Amino acid sequence: MKIRFLFIFYLFGLFLFIPLLFAQEDSTDQRPNILFAISDDQSFPHAGAYGTEWVQTPAFDRVAQEGILFNRAYVPNPKCAPSRSIILTGRNSWQLEEAANHWPYFPQKFKVFPEVLAEYGYFVGATGKKWAPGIAETADGEPRSLTGLAYDEHTAEPPTSMISNNDYAANFEAFLKDRPSGQPFSFWFGATEPHRAYEYRSGIEKGDKQLSDISAVPDFWPDDEKVRIDMLDYAFEIEHFDDHLGRMLQLLEEYGELENTVVVVTSDNGMPFPRSKGQAYEMSAHMPLAIMWPEGIETPGRIVDDFVSFADFAPTFIELAGLDWEDTGMHPAAGRSLTDILYSNEDGHINPQRDHVLLGKERHDIGRPYDWGYPIRGIIRGDMLYIHNFEHTRWPAGNPETGYLNTDGSPTKTFILDNRTTLGMHHFWQWNFGKRPSEELYNITEDPGCIHNLAGDPAYQSTLDELKSELFERLKEQEDPRMFGRGYIFDAYPYANQRNVNMYHRYIIEGEDINTGWVNDSDYEQDPLPE
Repeated sequence: MKIRFLFIFYLFGLFLFIPLLFAQEDSTDQRPNILFAISDDQSFPHAGAYGTEWVQTPAFDRVAQEGILFNRAYVPNPKCAPSRSIILTGRNSWQLEEAANHWPYFPQKFKVFPEVLAEYGYFVGATGKKWAPGIAETADGEPRSLTGLAYDEHTAEPPTSMISNNDYAANFEAFLKDRPSGQPFSFWFGATEPHRAYEYRSGIEKGDKQLSDISAVPDFWPDDEKVRIDMLDYAFEIEHFDDHLGRMLQLLEEYGELENTVVVVTSDNGMPFPRSKGQAYEMSAHMPLAIMWPEGIETPGRIVDDFVSFADFAPTFIELAGLDWEDTGMHPAAGRSLTDILYSNEDGHINPQRDHVLLGKERHDIGRPYDWGYPIRGIIRGDMLYIHNFEHTRWPAGNPETGYLNTDGSPTKTFILDNRTTLGMHHFWQWNFGKRPSEELYNITEDPGCIHNLAGDPAYQSTLDELKSELFERLKEQEDPRMFGRGYIFDAYPYANQRNVNMYHRYIIEGEDINTGWVNDSDYEQDPLPE
């Protein structure tokens, strides 16, 4: 009798356990994971997949080969904080109030995609450089983590004295270990490379590179040994970012997560050299981009020519998470999901509606009277880039007497400034630091350096008029304050940390002479060249 009772009890328990077993299987969330990898200050086309041989990027190349390589990805505002604000919100910077600027207070009203994903069941974390620089707080004055839980504990000896000791890949593994079983994740890998400063000659002495590896120096810099050394140091730091990306891909394989992880690899803005980062030209705003997702991209290895904006990332992630944008509490997006490209089997130009991108900037760094910015709006359609400089009487890279503070200090910058009066060198100073006309027009296919301004050429007047009309029409649709006579508000927003606005100068702290390396003594021009 006792045995029969135990047998019946066993069967009863088994019947109870089977539904629980299936329920446990059903509890595994099949939504894709997201690994968003973003380097700091890397221009297109500086990756091996684009044919640049002096930068070795096997991990980026793998993502491109096993996914999609994008030829026309652009950041609307080429500076760290505004670029990352666009990524996080899906809105253009002129739609983000203070967040249009560098070193802003991030407006509390704008939700960001990592917050939404966390609300809807994703495990969300980040390592390295996140949203920065600036201050993001809750209504209670508490720090607001815009990219999720910080994973920065693990460190390692860096290859140079100027590279971060953050062991990004080890911190990603710590994140994976903490993730609850069956829960999808979103991870922000923000390297601080190749942001300056660099260890001089590290590309040659530690990266085994040679000056002759560089096939051509951009037209707007002099082809000098110092410039080539600087470029190779920049390349060495890109490779450090790529090394950690490769380790992260390997970790995803080891954890069995690679197949259902959307891996996005890009940068935030152009390289930290004159006429690039912080401006609105090709080298400033044109970004590397590759996306892989083994489970979701049926035809890998494609090369896509559609215009893609950084405002497209947040809508993509929200859709892939199975959410409707309207239900997230986020403000209306300027971008649109990239799933039309991800799910396509085509190369080249896939969606005819992706035929242009918008660009712009407001106040980046200090260095003008009242710390006013240099407001720009622009549009790229086809081969043509149109730029409208709203305050063209201002110095575009900052004032000479303050060291052109919207250009990072570098051997390249100092070489151009030191040789500004040398015969045959003045045009380099003009291209990189001189004042500009109110309108600029370039054929970026024939002139990627954006040197030959076609705005005054009668043969291009109709093209200029059409692009300007379209630009202003779209900006009005997006309620850009500059279109309604209220552009002054961007100059009125306060800096988030007044002490940090002095980080570009040599200054005294507790009796110690501090040189941050951002501006060299010779970069200040008390008597600038004639305009």
